Amino acid sequence: MTNSAIAAATAAGLHHDVVTHGPVNSVEEAAAAQGVEVRDLVKTLVVRRAEGEYLFVLVPGDRSISWPKLRALLGVSRLSMPDAATAKEATGYERGTITPFGSVTAWPVVADERTRGRTISLGAGERGLGLRVAADEAVAALGGTFADVTE
Repeated sequence: MTNSAIAAATAAGLHHDVVTHGPVNSVEEAAAAQGVEVRDLVKTLVVRRAEGEYLFVLVPGDRSISWPKLRALLGVSRLSMPDAATAKEATGYERGTITPFGSVTAWPVVADERTRGRTISLGAGERGLGLRVAADEAVAALGGTFADVTE
């Protein structure tokens, strides 16, 4: 099985496993379906930094973005989440499937430091698919950084 996300992970030389699962309605259900702890099911959130400028924030499933921490890290006073249509335009992916791998634009990546050293499961560009990777290798392949950006 392949798609743009899986192809991008493969092209980056990233060791990964593709996990398939049925429909889910929550992060807890998705973690159970993929056989991982909720903290290892990592949400890829698209954050608007400025007009037409976004970044990906990788957030453990049991946490949420700390806006003050993220603003301080980026040195900005305002950030926002785009609506679903704008997020799809910026990434090529629908909400719930978004991943930095294979995005139509290679936006910067910030991964919460709690993912460091862990095996995580990211969205893989389609509903019912997960991409299981070593967080350190994935963030390095994406040219990303780790930082304390959640609460």
